[in-house]
Amino acid sequence: MTATLPDTIRTRAYIDGQFVDAADGTSFESFAPATGEVIAKITACGEEDVDRAVVAARAAFEKGTWSKISPAERKTIMYKFADLIEAHADELALIEAIDAGKPITDCRDFDIPDVLNTLRWYAEAADKVFGKTSPTGADHVGLIIREPVGVVGGVLPWNFPMAMLAWKIGPALATGNSVVIKPPELATLTSLRLAELASQAGIPNGVFNVIPGLGHIAGKALGLHPDVDMVTFTGSTEVGRAFLRYSADSNLKGIVLECGGKSPQIVMADCRDQLDAVAADLADAAFWNAGQNCSAGSRILVQSSIKEEFVSALAREANKRIVGDLNETS
Repeated sequence: MTATLPDTIRTRAYIDGQFVDAADGTSFESFAPATGEVIAKITACGEEDVDRAVVAARAAFEKGTWSKISPAERKTIMYKFADLIEAHADELALIEAIDAGKPITDCRDFDIPDVLNTLRWYAEAADKVFGKTSPTGADHVGLIIREPVGVVGGVLPWNFPMAMLAWKIGPALATGNSVVIKPPELATLTSLRLAELASQAGIPNGVFNVIPGLGHIAGKALGLHPDVDMVTFTGSTEVGRAFLRYSADSNLKGIVLECGGKSPQIVMADCRDQLDAVAADLADAAFWNAGQNCSAGSRILVQSSIKEEFVSALAREANKRIVGDLNETS
């Protein structure tokens, strides 16, 4: 049996400061990767819901409740947001571990600290992004002013949902933008909970919206929306290409892509006396985060003269890994 999710999980879309159902009432099932159990039914946003979120984000941006307050105020609120995440770290780690099928130690000891460091770093940078003056004659003043872009869409991958969310909202929020986040359908729950904590920290309604749903529906609608100014996407190269097409087919919105790719590790014979250490490093690379990592070592090229020794060393390291729920296998 999967560990029990806390009562604080949220399963509905978060739009304009409220948890809401999809306009057509549809939902999708979320499964625990460890067991295949259905752990939640989550709102499946469609085009109408994406539009509601973008309208709310635009209205908040134009109203200036976030975009026009002082950078120092944004910094204070973002620090409070990070503090709330830290206070709920155990809860968030448990949700992520069950929902994304990750070892809870990874969630607790890597993901949460990464989220906190990212948000606090950008919070501190909020009042340290300066404009410039350009050289002019004595009768002119030339200013270069940095301004928020507007409404930023973020489309997240399933392997690091919390960390990737922080990477995307950190710079966007610190500079005064409104955000519309499309979380991964395979691991949605922490994004919704973090939106709630952001509201509790003081981020105004409409500034932080979460639209769960399927990529080819909700993600596509976000990419094609004419009132989204920028989309940041992490995922496959195939879908990254699609977002470039969505931009071309709509308003030429800015697109920031972090697409998948892997490179092999190469093990040469001159490291024969370090094979155990090399095998340990490469096992960590392959199996860290349950192997759910774009930089995981899925290929190892080994010089033939040390092949048998290295395979044995790597097998020993692989056998140290426990597959399954520790509560059942320990």
